[in-house]
Amino acid sequence: MQATTQQPATQAGTITIGGDLTVNRMAYGAMRITGDGIWGPPKDHDEAIRVLKRTLELGINFIDTADSYGPYVSEELIAEALHPYPDGLVIGTKGGLLRTGPNQWPVDASPEHLDEALKGSLKRLKLDRIDLYQLHRFDSKVPKEETLGYLKEKQQEGLIRHIGLSEVSVDDIKLAQQHVEVVSVQNMYNFGEQKWNDVLNYCEANNIVFIPWYPLNAGDVAAENAIRKVAQRHGATDYQIALAWLLAASPVMLPIAGTSSVKHLDENVQAATIQLTDEDLQDMPLPN
Repeated sequence: MQATTQQPATQAGTITIGGDLTVNRMAYGAMRITGDGIWGPPKDHDEAIRVLKRTLELGINFIDTADSYGPYVSEELIAEALHPYPDGLVIGTKGGLLRTGPNQWPVDASPEHLDEALKGSLKRLKLDRIDLYQLHRFDSKVPKEETLGYLKEKQQEGLIRHIGLSEVSVDDIKLAQQHVEVVSVQNMYNFGEQKWNDVLNYCEANNIVFIPWYPLNAGDVAAENAIRKVAQRHGATDYQIALAWLLAASPVMLPIAGTSSVKHLDENVQAATIQLTDEDLQDMPLPN
């Protein structure tokens, strides 16, 4: 019991990515350890380093990032805080977006840009191979086959271990599967925003890890009220309940709770210890 008390992330259970990377199902998203608008360095560099080190202490062994976070800042901080990496830590990063300013995210999934992005991520993260490299978006200006062909080529060269996709439909996944093995899908998903239920169901049926981002959908009043009601019942935060619901929603779900605060990180990871009751699930029904 001592290990699970000190490392609450272990209480979420485990999930295996690509058949060979087993991680705890409470993970960390490193977008927020950057400046406002996900642009530039964090306001508190030392706190960002403490957050990253604390993830390991809490039992987190999957960290999600991207070259576009900062840009470059998130990956650089991860290496600064955690390299040389402990055995079992999996770092997933992404490529396919440009940064032209705060909160600006133009898409570029051309092989030329992805090559620059991948090489940059390898250098910043101080890795010889990315365990999970995820395509941020398909690009309407670039044939999907070209983008997928580049990723497959780099996988064959040993620079990428596993390939994932982000913000994709079932049809997108099926097309990609004609070219590469898709081991993960990262789409926006939360209790109040379940438009990707068909993708989640497809992932379950095909043993694809589903990585939900934006776990607390601020703005959906009905969802917020339901979450708050359950949170009060458990003496928990809204964010903890939103994460606990994601863990309960599917065995292929890998939530990536992001924050730039050690205090909030500690709070968020406690979601792994919350067991939702039948009464809770009447207020917050699981997806169909």
